[in-house]
Amino acid sequence: MFAHLREDIASVLQRDPAARSKFEVLLCYPGVHALILHRLANRCWRSKFLLLARFISYFSRWLTGIEIHPGAKFGRRVFIDHGIGVVIGETAEVGDDCTIYQGVTLGGTSLYRGVKRHPTLEAGVVIGAGAKVLGGFTVGAGAKVGSNAVVVKPVPAGATAVGNPAHVLEPKDERSDKSDFSAYGVTRNADDPIAKTLHALLNHVAEQDKRLDALTTQLKDAGLCVEGDTHAKTPLDCEYLNKIVD
Repeated sequence: MFAHLREDIASVLQRDPAARSKFEVLLCYPGVHALILHRLANRCWRSKFLLLARFISYFSRWLTGIEIHPGAKFGRRVFIDHGIGVVIGETAEVGDDCTIYQGVTLGGTSLYRGVKRHPTLEAGVVIGAGAKVLGGFTVGAGAKVGSNAVVVKPVPAGATAVGNPAHVLEPKDERSDKSDFSAYGVTRNADDPIAKTLHALLNHVAEQDKRLDALTTQLKDAGLCVEGDTHAKTPLDCEYLNKIVD
């Protein structure tokens, strides 16, 4: 247990620039306290002292504001930052070196006991503040979930998921170092596929307008189109609309 605690404190110092000393982390970080109590509760749970395990979990929630079911499985060097409002369900699995921010829910969508109802986070996953990961699927190693995203299907390893429902961003630079830590799941070099689609549609509409204007001009010059066949219209400001989409 002490080896786990030393690793937990070191991981906080590595990932939180506000942490100034080991004693500060030990005394003032509720995520560390929640993990200590969860390990005790989980040991009781596996030993079939179910009521005692739930009571320790309840006490931990009262003390830290973090609710972790005693049946949840945790790897090493997990960092729960701030932590208030975090809820982690019974069959959830959190891998090594994961980071979870405040307001996160690792929830289940099934009412059947004995099945995998909650998500599995592989090693190095970052879950941003307020995100909800709902279901018994896997979030791949090194993946990032943006703040307030609602994830209801698997996320590939190394990907970034944002939005409600969450969709995967496309990296702009494949050479970027995927091992870099991204606080709150924020990824700098990424394209939103929905924004790309809207840009493409706007550019296509603008191009079609130009072609229609050219065709109308040719018809008028040929005497096949009179003034009454056309009507004034407000031109599409494609540049302005593209800025809004960004």
